[in-house]
Amino acid sequence: MNLDDPAARQRLTGFIARASGARNARIIALARMSGGAVQENWALDAELDGEVRRWVLRTDAGAAVRESSSRAQEFAVLKVMHAANVFAPEPLYLCDDAAVTGRQFFIMQRLPGVAAGHKVTRDPKLVPDRARLARELAANLARLHRIKPTHPGLGFLRTTLARDNIGHYRSYLDTLPRAYPVLEWGLRWCEINAPAREETTFIHRDYRTGNYLVHDSHLAGVLDWEFPAFGNPLEDVGWMCARCWRFARPDLPVGGIAELGDFIPAYERVSGRAVSPQELNYWQVMAHLRWAMIALQQVERHLAGDASLELALTGHIIGQLELEILNLTGAT
Repeated sequence: MNLDDPAARQRLTGFIARASGARNARIIALARMSGGAVQENWALDAELDGEVRRWVLRTDAGAAVRESSSRAQEFAVLKVMHAANVFAPEPLYLCDDAAVTGRQFFIMQRLPGVAAGHKVTRDPKLVPDRARLARELAANLARLHRIKPTHPGLGFLRTTLARDNIGHYRSYLDTLPRAYPVLEWGLRWCEINAPAREETTFIHRDYRTGNYLVHDSHLAGVLDWEFPAFGNPLEDVGWMCARCWRFARPDLPVGGIAELGDFIPAYERVSGRAVSPQELNYWQVMAHLRWAMIALQQVERHLAGDASLELALTGHIIGQLELEILNLTGAT
């Protein structure tokens, strides 16, 4: 999407004026933000009737990832999260009219803070109290998991439990020209060890370091609500603790920022559910399998014409993910 085009900016200004009800609206600044491998994020500063607003415009990237929600669905999810006091940006305006910019988009509040995983895990000035941040993340995740499948605003979400994941990932691997035996091994291990019964709640499915903002050493908000579903809440816990999201601190199991003892008891206390070591290990295996599937899809996007060095390089992490799957399943 080319928002540098003056005509596109003029149409966007008109949309903002209509959506906000402002008599006078103008765009002060609009620039593509870094990050966002799946969707595009634009920092948008607008002046409405003399008052400056700092927003993010979030829109589809050139090529889609199969698991990603539409922007309208993500907007609806954010509305529910904001009402539930989950730390997340406030959604403001949704645009379904492709004539405005060429793609569906929505505008949301721009929160302060730093999200980059390599900075959050490395800079002690950003996170002087790692245990406190871990507790904040745990409590926020527990609040998120209070939302049930009966919620009237989320009827479009699918339900995906452990065996659903296994079947979905197997079906995807069957479409590829190359075999991935370690991933098949991991799927079989997950099938054999799948929980007999599973609680079902709303799950974020990308709750990790790199997708939350840290501001003044506290959690400011969770980002990237494009993969949600109803599923086992422990899937989010395993994702947060997966080795692949520890960045500069692989020795700290909770997102490269803290120890399990800083996160798990806080999550258990607020959520009211227990997390056993065996369950955590299971969902860490599933996390690495899922990230491997997404990485393979990112390579497909690159080869399909959404040329990107980041997407191309993502495919090179498959070997690391396979090694972690072997370690976690006791195959090494």
